Amino acid sequence: MDELTSTFVNESRDQLTAMEDGLLKLEQNPDDADNLGAIFRAAHTIKGGSGVVECHFIEAFTHKVENVLDKLRNGEIPVSGELSTVMLECCDHLGALLDVFAAGLPRPDDTVQTRGDALLARLTELFLGGGAVRSTGNRDGMLAAEDDNSIEASGGGVVDTDAWHISVRFGPGVLRNGMDPLSLLHYLTSLGEITTLTTLADALPTAEKMDPECCYLGFEIGFQTRASKAQIEQVFDFVRDECTLYILPPNSRIGEYLKLIDELPEDNMRLGEILVRSGALTQAELDDGLSAQSRAPVREAAGEAAAPPPLGDVLVEQKVVHKEVVEAAATRQAVVSEKKALEARVIRVHADKLDQLIDLVGEMVIAGAGANLLAQRSGQSDLIESTSVLLRLVEDIRDSALQLRMVQIGETFNRFNRVVRDSSREMGKAIDLVITGAETELDKSVVEKLGDPLMHLVRNAIDHGIEAPALRAARGKPENGTVQLNAYHDSGNIVIEVIDDGGGLPRDKIRQKAIDKGLIDAAATLSEHEISNLIFEAGFSTAEKVTNLSGRGVGMDVVRRNIQSLRGSVEVDTIEGEGSTFTIRLPLTLAIIDGFLTSVGKASYVVPLDSVVECIELADASAKRNYLNLRGEVLPFVRLRELFAIGGEVPKRQNVVIIQYAGKKAGLVVDTLLGEFQTVIKPLGALFKHLRGIGGSTILGTGEVALILDVPALVGLVTSLEDRRLTAPRQPELLASY
Repeated sequence: MDELTSTFVNESRDQLTAMEDGLLKLEQNPDDADNLGAIFRAAHTIKGGSGVVECHFIEAFTHKVENVLDKLRNGEIPVSGELSTVMLECCDHLGALLDVFAAGLPRPDDTVQTRGDALLARLTELFLGGGAVRSTGNRDGMLAAEDDNSIEASGGGVVDTDAWHISVRFGPGVLRNGMDPLSLLHYLTSLGEITTLTTLADALPTAEKMDPECCYLGFEIGFQTRASKAQIEQVFDFVRDECTLYILPPNSRIGEYLKLIDELPEDNMRLGEILVRSGALTQAELDDGLSAQSRAPVREAAGEAAAPPPLGDVLVEQKVVHKEVVEAAATRQAVVSEKKALEARVIRVHADKLDQLIDLVGEMVIAGAGANLLAQRSGQSDLIESTSVLLRLVEDIRDSALQLRMVQIGETFNRFNRVVRDSSREMGKAIDLVITGAETELDKSVVEKLGDPLMHLVRNAIDHGIEAPALRAARGKPENGTVQLNAYHDSGNIVIEVIDDGGGLPRDKIRQKAIDKGLIDAAATLSEHEISNLIFEAGFSTAEKVTNLSGRGVGMDVVRRNIQSLRGSVEVDTIEGEGSTFTIRLPLTLAIIDGFLTSVGKASYVVPLDSVVECIELADASAKRNYLNLRGEVLPFVRLRELFAIGGEVPKRQNVVIIQYAGKKAGLVVDTLLGEFQTVIKPLGALFKHLRGIGGSTILGTGEVALILDVPALVGLVTSLEDRRLTAPRQPELLASY
């Protein structure tokens, strides 16, 4: 693809997304004229762009869609669920056509073409009806439209109260060239009705000076019509060079012109071009105005030659356009220029280039740490100070580079508006989607891998969670169910919640299913939370029948596996009869983090700094218990030396790093605290994917490898062991046997 094609495809996909979002909002608020205008502009922009790149199959299809949207905008057809469904299918088809064009194919294949023809037939049958369709995309800028100030007459006709004003002064040579002004007036009546006619004879000479072959007349005409300005001007085409003609639209047309100006493509156009494109001005009137502007005297101001009078003032003075329309065109020109200037400061960068930049920054962080270590060992104060400045700059570069990959999660959330709408209709349910925290940012690489897990959770909420309307009514709930997507930051992680107000998870049924599948023993004692989270086991499903959405026993285990591959966790809390909340916790980035470096024996371990609450000294290192009193709070901890089977002599002084995750606290007993450390995350190989408690590795300034601790896994391990210790206090020490 060349640059022009690539730009068109990318921008058209953005417009399609905006168009789809607008159609979904339209169902909720049919009277939102601004939203409807935005939908129309999106389609109009795609059609205009396809014409520029000469993609005629996209242009033809979008033209038909635009016709329907235009009738909808004019109130000729109402907003309905059927219309939204068909228009959303048209958006899908336009996406398929963009794929065809992006692939460099000359035309769609038979399957795509057949689907497009079927959609066009439905559009025509349901909404166009074969009648004349008004389009703002034609060459004249606009076609006929009914005046706003017309009222129904008692006899069935239309009585109009607002008229065009035509001022025409015929030149002397009109008659000599074989043209009859009276015939022109008769032809004018074929387009409408002359309501007033004033004959101007001020140029008529005295009788002795009169030439019978010359025309000295002019007319001021009030004219009622549904024709456009260009069509009216065409009446005088044959005498255009021999007369002075001004056509001023009726006041009722001002609002129409303002609307058309606002809907023009965001191209760099001059004032006159905007007025011509909107239909408020004809090309001949523009040419006359430019000529008058060039002939206007140039004034001097402050010793410098001033510019000619503004074209807008000249056109208003010539009475060919209303002042309000000129001001609207000038405003539109300024807005587009400002937006283009803003876009000129924004560039699209391929994701691979960003990834390469992050990798290089990571290597620079490692190299900087090595230089700083050598400076510390040298003891030279100047060198230490220089490397400290270098480390600070590297940290700033790191933060700036990571910020380039941060995107708002709202774009991902908004995709589910369509999913919820279509799936709920398929299931015969009424479900609303509520989005909060859309402005929350996280790494683009995380967002890309988050789509499938979220899709599974939302579909399961629709299928299993939300009850049928009749059942909800019987339970005293609103017939409309609600699925909520929420996102927020918490301790260096992003938390994403999928919440539904459905029937909740049936724990008894889940437990029995788990026993039947051999996942748990019938005599096992599990908490309500543990029972609920059994749904993430492979092949687990409580659905009584298979649907298009769920019930085949795949999906929830995939969700957990995908989330864990991102160093995150997923769990569910539920209240039967009230609903469920699925909580996903993910790191903000997968590349570089701030860490806290510790050591146990000769091994080094990094704890993500955002998870560290505080550090304290272990008061009684020789005690065998695995909990301590933290200011009146029982804090369970794990000894990393025992957990990872590290040999060597245990030092007399040990420290506890208190970490927090998902509202739970735990302690990690280490030998030495080495301080903050910029950590470049290196993933572990497939050989170590089952290693518990380790989330990755990093390279120290010395070149040695340090392991990055998996805080969620360690917190889960410590707290679960503490729960088991409290319920079975006579059991042998569990941590030592881990």
